[in-house]
Amino acid sequence: MGYPTKLLGDGEVIEFEMHPHWRGLILPVIWLVLTVFIGVWLYVSLGSWSWSDGGIAETIGRPLIIVAGLVILVFWVILPFLYWISTQYVFTNRRIITRAGVISKKGRDMPLAKVNNVSFEVGVLGRILNYGRLEVTSASDENLTIDDVPNVEVIQRDVYRLHEQDDERRRRRSVEEGGDPVPPGDGT
Repeated sequence: MGYPTKLLGDGEVIEFEMHPHWRGLILPVIWLVLTVFIGVWLYVSLGSWSWSDGGIAETIGRPLIIVAGLVILVFWVILPFLYWISTQYVFTNRRIITRAGVISKKGRDMPLAKVNNVSFEVGVLGRILNYGRLEVTSASDENLTIDDVPNVEVIQRDVYRLHEQDDERRRRRSVEEGGDPVPPGDGT
């Protein structure tokens, strides 16, 4: 499920796009395995318990096991997976775009021309699994923080590269239009 190209501006090209790091799926997978294993075990063994001789435990218990299992699957497996798959980090030749949400969406765009600084933070688990937090500071003093970025050090370097290319493109365009060249790093 890629970012729709119809939402890009004229001459704008997607350089790379990604979802959050796969570690966000570890707990949903654990919940899935535990729910299926425990649910099947309870469902099958319910009739063999000594206190369930009257059949009431089977009549009420089995539907309750199914409902509880479905609730767990929906809230702790399906919704986190849908949120993960619908969260996108898109880097174009002109801006950084974040989009997240299943039913309601939230998004943020930051023009590369406004980027002042790009930094990253990687914890111990992030070093092991190769992910981290990307912090982009803009000229308007609004930060864009992107969590769970795979290969965050490479992404930081690539964002700097995209910023420099966008800066060069804007300076070239300014000269071609007969104006004064835009000074490097000027966000206009």
